[in-house]
Amino acid sequence: MNSLLGVNINWPVFFIMAFITLLIPGITIFSYCAILITLHQFLLLFYSIGYVNPVRYFFGSLMCLQLLLGPTFAYNVDIAKIQMRIPQAEYFSYVIPAVIFFIIGLHISCRKLEGEVLDEEKIKAYITSNKNLPFVFIGIGFLASYISDFFSSDVAFVFYLLSGMKFIGVFMIIMGSKKLKPLSLIIVYGSVFASSLQGAMFHDLLTWLIFLGAIFAIKYKPSVYIKAIMTIAFIVLSIFIQSVKKDYRTATQEAGKSTGVETLTGVYEENETQGSFLGAKSLSKNIVRINQGYIVTNVMKTVPSVVPYSKGEELNQILIAAILPRIIAPDKLTAGNQELFTKYTGLPLRKGTSMALSSVGDAYVNFGIAGGCIFMFFLGLLYSEVLKAFYRYGKNFPVLLLFVPLVFYYPIRPDCELQTILGHLVKSCFLIFVIFLVWKKQFKVVTQSSGESIHSDTLVSSGG
Repeated sequence: MNSLLGVNINWPVFFIMAFITLLIPGITIFSYCAILITLHQFLLLFYSIGYVNPVRYFFGSLMCLQLLLGPTFAYNVDIAKIQMRIPQAEYFSYVIPAVIFFIIGLHISCRKLEGEVLDEEKIKAYITSNKNLPFVFIGIGFLASYISDFFSSDVAFVFYLLSGMKFIGVFMIIMGSKKLKPLSLIIVYGSVFASSLQGAMFHDLLTWLIFLGAIFAIKYKPSVYIKAIMTIAFIVLSIFIQSVKKDYRTATQEAGKSTGVETLTGVYEENETQGSFLGAKSLSKNIVRINQGYIVTNVMKTVPSVVPYSKGEELNQILIAAILPRIIAPDKLTAGNQELFTKYTGLPLRKGTSMALSSVGDAYVNFGIAGGCIFMFFLGLLYSEVLKAFYRYGKNFPVLLLFVPLVFYYPIRPDCELQTILGHLVKSCFLIFVIFLVWKKQFKVVTQSSGESIHSDTLVSSGG
């Protein structure tokens, strides 16, 4: 728990912001607690950047953003109150403890952020002696992206995972080079930007940008001011994307306009002309995008008054879908299962629309309030144990820790289906295990232990 409570996050800033929040007219104790927890996680994430690859803090921050902060805005901003289906006292009485239990699970057995601390010297030495490996990974990533469309969904998912190797290749180049080499970075991130425009789906772009920023920060150790500037820039980019992506999808998928930067900027300019980019309409849309609590309130309104608690039955379906291949379990849940979603929320979905109950929603559906909180604790503990496994094996395979984002870039999103999250976790870990098993001699580095926890010690003692 030292990684959660023993980090200096500039407490004066925390208490000043906490006092300012207290002055908001009409704020309830539930909303106030939700903001304080979110603020704490945000500051932990901010001050950890440059020291570790902060997967646990990403988890906590995104969970707080979509399940605490977004709902707080929705309950307290008039134009967004219609989203919430139950009183905030009822909602937060479950979700605040559930999020806290999840965060505790992430940190309770974590002494020094195991799995997130990179041994920079070992990684640099390994990549220096294997200079072609990053480019091999980039090539594998692009090849997998190209051929994934030729296979069925289960096989295509393996190639989808392999396509992430191009990002691992970029991380290797960053960590192994004395000078920045922008060409590979431009090619790889240009491709994900282009694919985001093509599919009108931007979550991969934003998530991989987060991990890219973390790796850059570990390499170049930016000052607090630089981190603040980059954080603000990322927030502005996220708000821009969230504000225009629905209209962009309408323009490209329904109006027949071509995908690309021109259409994207055209949508933005149209919104700006109408005065809606930073107006009430835009504010409402952004609250919707960060408010997974809207779905959870529908779950809590439906269960158990309309549909009884699942008592583990739905979770069993999720685990089968996550672990077993379709050839063994042909009737397992599909991604974006509309029937299951509608059953537990009462919300009908249009054909082709995919929405998720979220892990917090699934926990409630199966076990109610108390049991849901316990489930969230063990879910956080599961993620932490996976990170600790990377730490243990990373002692002999230091470059292995650069693969951590490949495992967690999907699970860190609270708005995703639990069966897809766990399926991604299981399949990505298995894929990485096979890669390192087959090429064990190529990846293994036998050296003396060299104090690999130095950066996490610095974080815990000084907070950056």
